[in-house]
Amino acid sequence: MNEKIDYPPQSLKISAIDVHAHYGKYTYKGTGLESGFQSGDAETVATRARKCNIKQTVVSPLLGLFPRGQADAVEGNKEAGKVVPQTNGLLQWVIINPLQPQTFDQAREMLTLPHCVGIKIHPVEHQYPIAEHGDTIFKFAAEQKAVVLTHSGDEFSWPNEFITFANAFPEAPLIFAHLGNGGLASGRANLQVEALKMIKHDRVYIDTSSARSIMPNLIEWAVGEIGADRLLFGTDTPLYFTAFQRARIDYAEISLEQKRQILRDNAIKLLNLEEIIGNS
Repeated sequence: MNEKIDYPPQSLKISAIDVHAHYGKYTYKGTGLESGFQSGDAETVATRARKCNIKQTVVSPLLGLFPRGQADAVEGNKEAGKVVPQTNGLLQWVIINPLQPQTFDQAREMLTLPHCVGIKIHPVEHQYPIAEHGDTIFKFAAEQKAVVLTHSGDEFSWPNEFITFANAFPEAPLIFAHLGNGGLASGRANLQVEALKMIKHDRVYIDTSSARSIMPNLIEWAVGEIGADRLLFGTDTPLYFTAFQRARIDYAEISLEQKRQILRDNAIKLLNLEEIIGNS
């Protein structure tokens, strides 16, 4: 615990930026009831964000990620290119799937648009080993000077597998998604943090969108290990409940300034959001 914590937290007044979210239909597993619970159209996502004082939410379409091994990232990007600019409070990650080469062309075009802030990759859902395709992805991202948000913590995307690419292409800042995610095979909560420590530059971050945020001390431990300036607020909504993920940062046992960095300041700097956010 870094200092005495105020209740209710003053950080509730901070207009946050959610760097890791989605919209659309979740088609994964369960009876169908669960998939419905974890689905939400763009306006639903934006409305839930506004209720939690989240100013901007950066989304990728679930259409481009699910079902596993069968998703059409090209169609997902096309959909997001229409939906996101029409939905107040949303920004876009353009999806790259190296098994669909057209997604590189889409990314080259969309990254020039004001609502598109970077690249999303998901080796697990697209079923390719990052060790085999990382060089191509990160070389492209470096050429575009684009931020890369990657799923991390499971087969095909273990955090330590990104170290070589991140070190080779510092022009492409990297965000490891899901702080604490260690996959079913590992279960370890320190994988993202330990990988970050092995990268030679400081343009690498971890977002807080993991379901493991439910654990006490995870956020606080990460701040102590790598500093609040390397963490970004993320919800993984609509898969997870936006308000819960926001509360985990607001009620964390860290300072108000550290909460501000995680909730807002780090994202503004990394994603060049000064003009979009303004003074709000």
